[in-house]
Amino acid sequence: MQTSQKHPTSAGFNLYHQPEQAYNHYQILQSNSCHEIHDSGSQGTNNYSEPCKEQYFTLESYPATTDLIACDSPSYASVSSNRSPFSPQASQSYHSDQHQSSDNTYGSPTSVHSSADDSYELKYKLRELEISLLGPESAIADSCHCCFQGASTVAKYNWDKIEEILPKLDMKEVLIQCAQAMSDADIERAVGLMNNVLAKMVSVAGDPMQRLGAYMLEGLRARLESSGSLIYKALKCEQPTSNDLMTYMHVLYKICPYWKFAYISANIVIGEAMQNESRIHIIDFQIAQGTQWLLLIQALAYRPGGPPFIRVTGVDDSQSFHARGGGLHIVGKRLSDYAKSCGVPFEFHSAAMSGSEVQLENLVVQPGEALAVNFPFVLHHMPDESVSTENHRDRLLRLVKSLSPKVVTLVEQESNTNTSPFFQRFVETLNYYTAMFESIDVALPRDDKQRISAEQHCVARDIVNMIACEGAERVERHELLGKWRSRFSMAGFAPCPLSSSVNAAVRNMLNEFNENFRLEHRDGALYLAWKNRAMCTSSAWTCWS
Repeated sequence: MQTSQKHPTSAGFNLYHQPEQAYNHYQILQSNSCHEIHDSGSQGTNNYSEPCKEQYFTLESYPATTDLIACDSPSYASVSSNRSPFSPQASQSYHSDQHQSSDNTYGSPTSVHSSADDSYELKYKLRELEISLLGPESAIADSCHCCFQGASTVAKYNWDKIEEILPKLDMKEVLIQCAQAMSDADIERAVGLMNNVLAKMVSVAGDPMQRLGAYMLEGLRARLESSGSLIYKALKCEQPTSNDLMTYMHVLYKICPYWKFAYISANIVIGEAMQNESRIHIIDFQIAQGTQWLLLIQALAYRPGGPPFIRVTGVDDSQSFHARGGGLHIVGKRLSDYAKSCGVPFEFHSAAMSGSEVQLENLVVQPGEALAVNFPFVLHHMPDESVSTENHRDRLLRLVKSLSPKVVTLVEQESNTNTSPFFQRFVETLNYYTAMFESIDVALPRDDKQRISAEQHCVARDIVNMIACEGAERVERHELLGKWRSRFSMAGFAPCPLSSSVNAAVRNMLNEFNENFRLEHRDGALYLAWKNRAMCTSSAWTCWS
């Protein structure tokens, strides 16, 4: 089993133990493991090729993992409850890439695998099953139609014998056919595929495709049942305690580079923009545990001429409250205590509300402050014009523009699930999370209970939400960087090219992870990819002069 660490390194938090050393605060900002500030005192396959010899578990059957070993310091995973490893977009259609954004040259390579030819192959295999079960006369009756052309044909299947061809079926193809059936309102065909085919192929302890298939299947079931706001019950797993949830999130934080990509790139951008400012105000629209700002506080503590005054405004939501086990006062105390230990004048302001609820008076911007605004994997949760006439996504950008910030940092998933219709959204989700589950798979053994729980509680909900929910109930609405460029431009922002320091710092961080993670600096932004699939982007913005 491959591990996630290719080149084990030690974090560089000892760089400034000697005050007389030359000042270079970007070295601290490039540190790869935020939690060390306080700690100093087999790649899977996408195909279902043969029957698995080990026990299969679905979400209903997998045993409770009550014997989890607590992480050394789970609270340092600065993420919000029930979020994916990002929470980590022109449309990437299953049928073609004609809508692919120029900002996504990686595209969705897995969609090539799910081509029309592959779809036909699956239909042909199931047609073979029909003939084998019913005899050649069945082929005469439907000689001009595929076996998937209607519920009347599917109803003739002897589903009890479906196991005979399971080893020949590709799970991804079956998932796509099932989603297509639901899109066509062919409920009998969809239910038959879910209950008699997919349920026998998925496993939360299997390879990446088997694990992802378990959650995609739950999404399809939840959509069929119109679970909507009851989406968490559809997952058939108990809400974890805050300590357990933080442990699961920390597992993902350690084995995936997505959050560190966000923290390091944004910190260096802000540090560079604020290097000559005496009073700095940072508004973080997803403060979570506040971990990101520990590194920046430490770096600014060693600035020539003394540290600046720093004020952080943290925007919060109820899910983050649950993950922390308390309100924003926990974050404020943690950051204040650390700033005091570094000799940095500091003030914390809380805005305990979701980003879509934020108004000007909640941010308390004061004269004489140099303002930085941070959007880490959060803007895609804001409903836009396709959901609400209030269009909080663009409203929030215009609000931020009215504050005249010196710099705005944006990190988002590079995927398109916002306005796509159900079937295209399903295929995009399938392609995107295939890459994510592969990237997780190389880091921990497949039977690792913490990894299983982390995927169940921190990733599955995003997947199910994108598949099962519509309208305001669907909160996972990703967009490609090309679309974000348009939104920021319309709000009055101009792109701020990322410096070579940002590029170098992220590349250094990636040395800790699997070699299949790739980084590209293109069009003034950074793209983090798994193999050939772009997973997330980091960009910076400034107001038009």
